[in-house]
Amino acid sequence: MTSLCPAAPPAGERHVLVAQARTQMLSGAENALVPQGVAGWLWRSWQRCMAGGRRPQDKVEFEAVGPHALRHAQERHQALIQAARPVMAQLVGAVGAMRYFCLLTDAAGTVLEVQGPVNRQDLRALAIGRVGVDLSEHGVGTSAIGAALAEQGPVWLHQREHFFDALRDYSCAGAPVFGPEGQCLGMLDITGIEVPERPELQLLALRCARAMEDRLLRAMPHAVLLHLNWPGGPLGQEGEGLLALDAEGYLLGGNTVARQLVPRPLQPPGGRLHCQELLAMPWSNLVDHARRRQDEPVQVPLWSGLRLQALVRTGPALQPGLFQGLAATPRPASGAMPLRTNEQLLIQQAVQEAGGNISLAARNLGLSRATLYRRLSRRRPPAG
Repeated sequence: MTSLCPAAPPAGERHVLVAQARTQMLSGAENALVPQGVAGWLWRSWQRCMAGGRRPQDKVEFEAVGPHALRHAQERHQALIQAARPVMAQLVGAVGAMRYFCLLTDAAGTVLEVQGPVNRQDLRALAIGRVGVDLSEHGVGTSAIGAALAEQGPVWLHQREHFFDALRDYSCAGAPVFGPEGQCLGMLDITGIEVPERPELQLLALRCARAMEDRLLRAMPHAVLLHLNWPGGPLGQEGEGLLALDAEGYLLGGNTVARQLVPRPLQPPGGRLHCQELLAMPWSNLVDHARRRQDEPVQVPLWSGLRLQALVRTGPALQPGLFQGLAATPRPASGAMPLRTNEQLLIQQAVQEAGGNISLAARNLGLSRATLYRRLSRRRPPAG
C-alpha cells in the first residue's frame, strides 16, 4: 500500500508550514485548499474537529469505556489480540529503546492491548497507555489512531500536528489492521512522548499491521492456503498475498496484499466466491498441485490475462483422503461461467501464449502433455 502522505519538505521548513496551516485553520476559512506542507488527511481531520465545535486549547479528558463495554470489546476481538501480541512484542524490541510504546485499538479507537516502556511516572504516558481508554478522533481529536481509522491507511503525526494543544508532546505512527474479509478491525499505534521525529515508523507500523493480518488468516480453519506474488517476488515469507480456501475451493478470506493482487468480482447471490472466479485455473489443478508439489511454485493465471506465481499448501482443516475425492469431482464456480467453459478458455489462452507449442502450454497449465491433448480433443467438433 502506498503512503497517504506526499513527500515531505525538510523538518524545519515543514514545522513552519504546519504552524502557518494551523493559523489558517483557526481563521475559519471554509472550503480552503489543503495548505502547502500539510497532508490532506491531516487537514481533513483538523476540519472535522473544527466542525464539531472544538478548539485547540480545549481540555482533553482521555475517557475510558466502562468495564462491561471493555470486556465485550476484548471478547469480540480475541482473535485480533492473540494475533497482535507476538508482533507487538517484536515491535517493542525495535522501538522501545527510543522510548516508543505500542497500542492496539479496535475500529472504534478503544485501546485493547498495550506493550512497551510506558513511563508510569509520566501522566502523559498513563493517559493513553492503558487498556480501555477511548483514543478515537471523537475522544482526543487528531491523532494517528483517529486518522488511520478514518483514512484506512498508514499515517505519521508529530507534536504540533495534533489538533489539541494538550497532545503537542506526542509523536505517533499508525496503520489499520484488516480482517480476512477485508473489514477494518482496528489499528496499530506506535507512540512516543518528547521524542525526535521518526517518520520512518509509519512504514514499520504498516509492516507490523500486515503481519497481524497474516497471523489472523493463518489461524482460520482452512483446507488450502495460496501464497501469491508477482513472478520474481518472495513466496513463503512476508510481503506475499495469502488466500485461504475451504475443502471445496471456496474463498474463506485473504490478506491485504492478496486483495491487491487478485481483483474480486461482484459477490455472487449465494454470498460465496469460488477460487475459479478469481483465478483462471481449474480447482482440480490446484488440488493436484497441493497433493504432489506443494513446495514447488506454480504459475497461476488471472482472468485479466496477467499471471501470478503461487505456492499451494494444505491447511489444518484438510481431512485425510480428501484430495482424492476432490481431484475426481472438482466443484464448479458459483458465478455464471461453468467449469467446462473456464477450462476451455484457459486452455485456449495457454496454447495461444505458447505459440501453439503443446508441451509448453501443458507445462504452464500444470498438466501433462497427454492430459492437455485429451482435453483439446474434447473441444474439437465431431467429424462428418
